[in-house]
Amino acid sequence: MFDSGFGGLTVARATIDLVPSEHLVYIGDTGRYPYGSKPLEDVRSYARELAWSLVKEYDAKAIVVACNTATAAGLDELREEIPVPLVDVIAPGANALVHATTTGRVGVIGTVGTISSGAYVHAIAETGAPVKLASAACPGFVEFVERGQTTGDEVTVLAERLLAPLRSAGVDTLLLGCTHYPFLARTIAAVMGPDVTLVSSADETAFAVRDRLAHDGLLRRDASIGEHRFASSGDVDAFRALGRRLLGPELDATETWDPTRS
Repeated sequence: MFDSGFGGLTVARATIDLVPSEHLVYIGDTGRYPYGSKPLEDVRSYARELAWSLVKEYDAKAIVVACNTATAAGLDELREEIPVPLVDVIAPGANALVHATTTGRVGVIGTVGTISSGAYVHAIAETGAPVKLASAACPGFVEFVERGQTTGDEVTVLAERLLAPLRSAGVDTLLLGCTHYPFLARTIAAVMGPDVTLVSSADETAFAVRDRLAHDGLLRRDASIGEHRFASSGDVDAFRALGRRLLGPELDATETWDPTRS
């Protein structure tokens, strides 16, 4: 599993809880985050490096792209060349969103890269659900999470400004289209109000992982608890300290991941 930083830990947490016997390797590319403001071509290159590293260095049997921006950058070529199943976060999130709405007015928030790519517009259209979609980019959210600042006046003021168009659109369901955003869920929920349901793709992605592994005959049937390894391309001590707060006790050590090795 890989992400630009800490956001994918929401997917890791859900996956560990759902399939506890699976071994999990998580790489947070904190040395190059955030991805959201970078050219999609660069993000595609990063995703390729990370995916091949997981295959070659960690012997991964499946890969989870726990990053909406990397998924939105386009994974078709990567799916064709990587020799193991690849699961992304956009399709599960889109399906969960259209099933949760009662009015048909839905919203999605994400990084500039994710929203401008139109990936969620396409994924929601693919569901065939008769919904009206409003979307908004939320620059600054990822940086707050990466600093460990998930509540407070600064976060609230930014959220009020960025989420105003979605409140005006009258959405009843809002998809957190970035794996970092669930860490800001309390603030986002307060700004959107009690009548708006927040949807995170983390749980749905974990279900997709389980189902794909089962379908391909790769699911571990061992009753023992899987081993978990965490790596960072940035400051490993900072990653371990904040990551443990966000994920839990499973993140008890962090190793260095060097993109030049991949």
